[in-house]
Amino acid sequence: MKTLITGSTGNLGSATIKFLLNKVSPSEIAALARNEEKAKPLINRGVDVRIGNYDDYDSLVKAFQGIDKLLLISSSEMGNRAAQHINAINAAKEAGVKHIVYTSFIRQKDDPNSALWFIAKDHVETEEHLVNCGIPYTLFKNGFYMDMITDFIGENVLETQTVFLPAGDGKVNFASRKEIAEALANVLTSEGHENKSYNIGGETTTSFGEIAAFLSEISGKKINYVSPDAETYKQELAKHHVPEMYINMFTAFAIAFSENAMDVASKDLTGLLGRTPADVKTFLTGIFSTTNN
Repeated sequence: MKTLITGSTGNLGSATIKFLLNKVSPSEIAALARNEEKAKPLINRGVDVRIGNYDDYDSLVKAFQGIDKLLLISSSEMGNRAAQHINAINAAKEAGVKHIVYTSFIRQKDDPNSALWFIAKDHVETEEHLVNCGIPYTLFKNGFYMDMITDFIGENVLETQTVFLPAGDGKVNFASRKEIAEALANVLTSEGHENKSYNIGGETTTSFGEIAAFLSEISGKKINYVSPDAETYKQELAKHHVPEMYINMFTAFAIAFSENAMDVASKDLTGLLGRTPADVKTFLTGIFSTTNN
């Protein structure tokens, strides 16, 4: 049985491989990388590194030879992702891959009017193609990475004492990247996950108002939560010289949060880990408790 991980040098891919190495021999793991240099640490651990990329169909067919299970980690290239994913799925089919696990994202519904549709659209198209391609599949609809909370609240939030984000009272299902990787490794090394869709996140969802309250408890300081209108938020980010692309992306996510687009509580991650996943307060404590004044 051989499993290939795409995006193997990225955060999620490398974390998944780390968990896999605790479960199976390195010879049972293959990794797709764009260049050998970046994949040197994997090669040194005995992982079978194969060179290819989502835009080069022939390189994918070659890389997927002899692979039983494929972890297709979604591309980070906005705008062209669906075509890249479909390329990979078609190549996997040609190469005889027997099972594809795909990392998508958690949402209440598929809504073309959602602020996040520019991101969701690629995932929806990929999921449809995968479900209809004839290869057994598993969909990992991942919650919003806890690891990215600091990007939205600011690493110096204990100094500013304000969480400033137009997310209203909306709730979000957060999941840590590390626990998603662990769950992926569990699925890739066990049976019974064929043609299933998992909502990967916590059993409870969390608002940014609650995050401000957690930070107040952790730090002993009063951390305020301010939810401005989207335009005011954009102007504030521009004042701090945030690039326009990021301003638009952060705003879109915040608006989607305010609309409860990712307010989907789930026990799926608990089941796949065999324990309750870390909650947001515990995660924030790990980051901010050491910075207490």
